[in-house]
This record gives sequence, structure tokens and C-alpha cells, in this order.
Amino acid sequence: MIISLLQVIWKIGLLSPSGLFRLIFTIYKEGINLMVLVRLAEKRFGNQIAIVTDTESITYNQLARNCEVASIYLKDNRHLSSGKNVAILSKNHHHFVHSIFAASRLGTNVYLMNPTMSTIQFKQLVDTYHFDLYIYDEEARSLLKDLQLLHLAIESSYINHFIHEDIRLKATSMKRSSKGKLILLTGGTTGTPKKAVHKPSLINYLHPFLTVLERLRLMQYRTAYIATPLYHGYGIAILLTFIALGKKVIISEYFQAEKASQIIRRHKVEIITVVPLMIHKLVKHKPDYLTSLQCIASGGAHLNAKLVEEVNNKLGPILYNLYGTSEAGLNTIATPKDLQYSPDTIGRLVKGGKLEVIGNGNQLKEGQIGQLCTKNRWSIKNKEASWMETGDMGYRDTNGYYYLCGRTDDLIVSAGVNIYPKEVEQVLIHHPLIKEVAILGIADEQYGQRLIAYVELNNEGEQLTEITLLEWLSLRIPRIHLPKDIIFVDQLPYTTLGKLDRKQLAACR
Repeated sequence: MIISLLQVIWKIGLLSPSGLFRLIFTIYKEGINLMVLVRLAEKRFGNQIAIVTDTESITYNQLARNCEVASIYLKDNRHLSSGKNVAILSKNHHHFVHSIFAASRLGTNVYLMNPTMSTIQFKQLVDTYHFDLYIYDEEARSLLKDLQLLHLAIESSYINHFIHEDIRLKATSMKRSSKGKLILLTGGTTGTPKKAVHKPSLINYLHPFLTVLERLRLMQYRTAYIATPLYHGYGIAILLTFIALGKKVIISEYFQAEKASQIIRRHKVEIITVVPLMIHKLVKHKPDYLTSLQCIASGGAHLNAKLVEEVNNKLGPILYNLYGTSEAGLNTIATPKDLQYSPDTIGRLVKGGKLEVIGNGNQLKEGQIGQLCTKNRWSIKNKEASWMETGDMGYRDTNGYYYLCGRTDDLIVSAGVNIYPKEVEQVLIHHPLIKEVAILGIADEQYGQRLIAYVELNNEGEQLTEITLLEWLSLRIPRIHLPKDIIFVDQLPYTTLGKLDRKQLAACR
């Protein structure tokens, strides 16, 4: 642990008498909270650009000042203090960045939420956690209005307006705070959100931080573009990492291929964080705009082999696949070299973590499919605890590479045979006329369950028929794996996080 800590301190440029003094003094003054990252970055990177949004750019000096002013406002005018619960419903913009650091500085428990969630889902959260303050975007106003919570809320743009007023920082007593936690409440727009609690302590995240630095070669890059939502675990983790490293971080309220391509070309972006759906749209749109990219970090959803091949052909070996959960954090990373070994792999284990394949309560051998269960110091409880179920099915090969087979609730049992949708999807996606595919299970009187395939064709696939596709597929998979029906759709539905919306797809049948 000591060696890893020294490695991290050295990597971020603090392994010197003056650097160690700044680190110790900042923690002594501020406590252990997210604001420490901003303060340390302020001292080292001062006038360098920190955040670029759709409307403005701010330096690390400005970021530190803005967050301090915001924390003073929240303390004096909204009476926030250590232990209180703050909900942030925001897209990717400077309001979000200021709010999260300011609230964390006060020792509050910061809950990050999807601003596009349903009213029913939002009410469940309100009834469960009893928030003391809501910081929201305008589009989330209706959620608060419907539940008569506007008196406990503040629009995020108002905080930004307050920041930009020509005022002197008040000589307000700001106690150090180390009690606050960062809580992720994710799960798309339907279903019960998952709660993932993380304590903002560097000690807990030494191993994944080092692994990301080394395998993604982050120290080589200056300009980063976070295209994924910051309210999601993947997005916020990358933001905090880039702030600690003093990167120029570009964020945008929404992702659209044309807009994103322009951002990459204009800013000469070197590293981008995305979900697979975003990659697909970018390489299809204007791949010549992406030539500055040296690292594409994909996460949050399954990365299929066809997309890996497409990126390699058009942009070279710059694609990385990151696998983790909101509760357990980062588990594995697949580098470009790993994806050459197998384009379907999610990579190898992050140092310091444990990932086992469990079936019927027992650890399974290489090649056997079971549920992936994890244990690490940076999990939901930030300590060595019992094995945590990820909800993902998969296996490990003899060389230590992990693979996903789907979710536990995706399993289809047909005539007593266990079938994982991804087994069939990975075959279908290689058909030259297929763009995207999804496999679901439906009830069947004879077999218990049968497969149904939803297929999105590419521009050349108009003449492809169900019979022709079944004939092609029958030569490549067992008969019991063949779908009962194949439904051609104009476009598969996806959630705001870029994951296939299987519930919406099933409702379309």
C-alpha cells in the first residue's frame, strides 16, 4: 500500500518536499473531500485551462475560486453543512462541476442522478433519502414541481450566476470536512435506481488509479473529452482523474455525432471517454475528424467485435475497453493489444482487485460460465468485504482474460438448455448486412422459452429476408439456439447511458 501511494504521489508530481507539504497542508485545511483535488490542481496548473464547456472555458485558478464561492453560497444561503444530503440532477456543464465540488467541500452526501428519470422513479428516491437540497437543470424542474419540492431546490444556473458576480470572497469560517460521501444513483430512466456509495479517499483508489494511468498511458495526453454523462460512475470517475492530472477537460451537455466530431477536430482531442454507441456514430460520421485521437476509452456497455474491427481499420489500435459497475468501480481493462488477442474480451483484472466466476456458490474453472463476483478496496463499502455480485454472467480463459455473456436476468432456458443472448448476438453481428442486433427470450409452450431476434440492417441490407438470415445462421450455431422469429427494426432503442433498452424493445413486439 505504501509503495502504491508513493507511486501515485510521484505520478501526479507531488513527490518532493514542497509537493508533500502542499498535499499535507491542503488535507489539513480542507479535510478529505473532492475539493482537495481542485486545490492541489490549482497550485500546480494555475492558469492552464481546466474545463471547456459549450459556452465557456475556465482555468484551474478560476475553477478553484468558483467552487469556493459556490460552497460559501450553499453554506450561508442554503444552510448546507456536514452530513446533509444533496441531490444533483444535471447534464454535463460547468454548473455540475461547480456544484459537486462545492457540496463535497461542505461535507455533504452528494447524490448524482439522471435528470431525465421518470417521476415515479424520482419519487422513490425522494421518499427513501429525504434530501435537504436539490440542485437541478431546467429540464428537471417538472420533477420537483410535481412533488412540490421547489422550495428545497435551486437551479444550477443560478449558482453559476452568483459565481460570476463581482464579489469578494467572504471571510467565512469553513471547517475542514471528511464525512461526506459520493453516491451514484443510476439505472437509466426505468426500474429502481442502484445506490453506490463511495468515500472520496485517495487511499481507497490507489490501485485502479495507477492501473488506468499505466494501461491507458494518461500522462501522455493533455486534452480529454468526456462524452459520457458525469452523473454516471464512469463519467465522474474520469472527471476526477483528469482534474487530479491537470488535463484540459472538455464536456458538453449532449452527445451528437456532428457536434462531437467538431469538438474533437477543433480542440485536437487526444483521449475521449465514450460508450460503444457513441463510437459507432463517430466512426460512421466523419472519421477524418478523429485523427488527433490516441485513446478511445469505451465503457458502460458491451463492445462487440465488429465495432473493434471497424475502429482498428479506420483509426488504428487506439481502442480500450473498460469494465466495471457503479457499486464496485473498475474491474478490468482491455488494451488494444488485448483486443487483438480477442475482440470480445473485457480484458484483464485491475491490480488490487478480485474477480471470480461463481456458480451455485462455488468458484468455477476457466471456461465455465457463471456470475462475475468482485471484491476490492474501492467497492461500495470501500473495504475488504464479502463477494459482491455484479449481475453479469461471464467466464475467464486460461490466460486470465475475462468475457461477458450477458446479465443474470437475460438467461434464456430453452428445452432445458441455458442460452445466453450474447452468444447468438456475437454471431449475428458478423453478418455483412447487419448493423445492430438484440436477442430476447419469449415464453413458449413447448420449449419453455424461445429466442427472438431484433435486427437493424445497414444501408445495403434492404433485400435480406428472415428465411435467408436463418439459413445463414443455422450453419453457425446449434439448432436450439436459432431464433423462433426475426424482426427487422428501423433502429434499436437505447437508454440515455447508451445501453440497449431491452424493456422498450420487448414492448414493441
